[in-house]
Amino acid sequence: MIALTSCGEKYTSESKNYVTLVKNKGGATLGYSPKSGVQIIAKERYAFKDLNKNGTVDAYEDWRLPVNERAKDLAQKMSLEDIAGLMLYSSHQSLPGRSRGFGSSTYNGKTFAESGAKASDLSDEQKKFLSDDHLRHVLITSVESPSVSAQWNNNAQAFAEGLYLGIPVNTSSDPRHASDSYAEFNAGAGGDISMWPGTLGIAASFDPTLMKQFGEIASKEYRALGIATALSPQIDLATEPRWSRFDGTMGEDPDLATDLARAYVDGFQSTNGGDWGMESVNAMVKHWPGGGPEEGGRDGHFGYGAYAVYPGKNIKDHMQPFTEGAFKLEGPTKMAAAVMPYYTISTGEGENVANGYNKYLITEILRGKYGYDGVLCTDWGITRDMTSVSKFEGKPFGVENLSVAERHYKAIQAGMDQFGGNNDMGPVLEAFKLGVAEIGEEAMRARFEESAVRLLTNIFRTGLFENPYLDVEETKEIVGNSEYMKAGFDAQLRSIVMLKNSNNALPLKIKQKVYVPQRYIAPTTNWWGVTTEPKTVDAFNMEVVAKYFDVVETPEEADFALVGIQSPDGGVGYDDADLEKGGNGYIPINLQYGPYTANTAREVSLAGGSPLEDFTNRSYKGKSVTTINTTDMQLVNDTKAKMGDKPVIVSVKVSKPLVFSEIEPSASSILIHMGVQDQALMDIISGKVEPSALLPFQMPADMLTVEAQFEDVPRDMVPYTDAEGNVYDFAFGLNWSVTIIDERVKNYK
Repeated sequence: MIALTSCGEKYTSESKNYVTLVKNKGGATLGYSPKSGVQIIAKERYAFKDLNKNGTVDAYEDWRLPVNERAKDLAQKMSLEDIAGLMLYSSHQSLPGRSRGFGSSTYNGKTFAESGAKASDLSDEQKKFLSDDHLRHVLITSVESPSVSAQWNNNAQAFAEGLYLGIPVNTSSDPRHASDSYAEFNAGAGGDISMWPGTLGIAASFDPTLMKQFGEIASKEYRALGIATALSPQIDLATEPRWSRFDGTMGEDPDLATDLARAYVDGFQSTNGGDWGMESVNAMVKHWPGGGPEEGGRDGHFGYGAYAVYPGKNIKDHMQPFTEGAFKLEGPTKMAAAVMPYYTISTGEGENVANGYNKYLITEILRGKYGYDGVLCTDWGITRDMTSVSKFEGKPFGVENLSVAERHYKAIQAGMDQFGGNNDMGPVLEAFKLGVAEIGEEAMRARFEESAVRLLTNIFRTGLFENPYLDVEETKEIVGNSEYMKAGFDAQLRSIVMLKNSNNALPLKIKQKVYVPQRYIAPTTNWWGVTTEPKTVDAFNMEVVAKYFDVVETPEEADFALVGIQSPDGGVGYDDADLEKGGNGYIPINLQYGPYTANTAREVSLAGGSPLEDFTNRSYKGKSVTTINTTDMQLVNDTKAKMGDKPVIVSVKVSKPLVFSEIEPSASSILIHMGVQDQALMDIISGKVEPSALLPFQMPADMLTVEAQFEDVPRDMVPYTDAEGNVYDFAFGLNWSVTIIDERVKNYK
């Protein structure tokens, strides 16, 4: 490190590795790469970066000016191509890029393994979309390590800094703080990133301050990884229990979800509890106007899930976490920086097109009625073509017959600013031409600049124009440090709900003898067509279990049994095989382990219709479905038969509500969780920690009540009642002594 002091000036300069840092006394710290060609200009004794290399300090380069003034100045200077590129959000990028399949990349024309490149190097595709397509918003997925992420950030920022107007890269991520069930927590030890329960698990704490703490810690880790935008939180109201994205939500209660959404965004966007700063992360809340009420639970990633329905006329509850939560923050950042509409067509709400094309929902309601002026970004791939309602591909619902360019133009007309998953600026430029033909070049340029200002605002206020570079060694110290790991582990303990505890079976004294049967995992096929082989696995990390209890091989030897299962995987609501047999392809989604026939389903669906189908009735009445993991039910019941009167403790990893009648009678105690380390479960089971969490959603009594409930209405099912008289309703949970009735229950139930 070389320190330089500019004589008579109010700034100092130092070179660290290949980044030069310039510290203004009482002002911004600037960071730039000497390789980018950027120079420092002294003005009024302060230092400024000459990003466009014109020898003067332009308004957008003057860190003393208000963000809005800087953003407007830069938007006016940008070429049409610059703005078109700014309106793109990249496809998923892994670091390093995969050699084949989804997200594959090349390095100097070769696969990563063959190229000799570093994991932190830019891929050929990344160089192209940054330079040729002027793209500046990059979505990263898996990273080899925090240091690779930090170094990749520095490489990408140096590359972008040398181009055009020196606009930095705004890197984003989907949630990445999930827990590894097999990982072991040791006080004082760190990891690749702190591990927390999912947002649904944090919701089970019923504590917005815990959610805010998560946001504060996660934002520090994000920024240390080079991430300045979070494609989260998912604040869809989970009123449809069959929806596959249920576990990404904050539960089904509007008031709880509202308070949690506000806390999450406040935690992410504020730096040290204050305004925007170098630890702030833009929060992109999703999915407007609420992605929860998919008909029959079918998800909008596919054409078979294109429709959200409102049989209870209750879209207001779904908007509430946005309008009263994410848009009414307690902190000075005031409202969430960005919003993502969902793929679905919200039936009865404006034009019968996907939300990203719906001018009524975007311009009239979101921007007009609620005054939202942040960035609006489409969900990924809504402008691409689709060839089947069951393939994972484009999602141009309601606008299938428009060209790709026309879809871009329609979204812009609706009020959208950005296109998720699009690396090519060509269709955006074509959309501009369509607009010029309709409203004239001056008006269309003004419309593009309007979006540019919003997009640039989120880059300016997170400090990226001043210093987008990271100290790799600092990144190693920040991400996954012991303090953050402990906070995440403590949150996991607070997310585990005890539903049943017959005869006070829990807690169990340590070093009792435990029988832990293995779990069978059936073969599956994911969205991309990748299949997994069947296998039998340990349901827990047995090394962790052995630190608490003596593991034995047979039920006869054991004092108690511990069974680990997952909630029923009852399908997605569509099957090509049904179509091939002459059906319409639509089948039920099952929330019980045993086979289910939908004899009470709707005769006629509330919504339907696609150019790829010659019918509109998507009813599945009378059809049957078999659950993939029905063996989980058998495992619980078989274990009970083998154990006799000895306790059977059942732990269920829950992704959405389930019908407990098939397994509850065989369980002495039931714990549910939404993704925790096995060690957290052992701490509860052994009595080291008392359970305190509450259900943030209802558990249905049976599939009849699931079919009878309305997709858009919260808490409208008959909840399951167990043999002990416990009602598995919203806000229910047990501690060692009683049903929990505290301020949380009073506030929200």
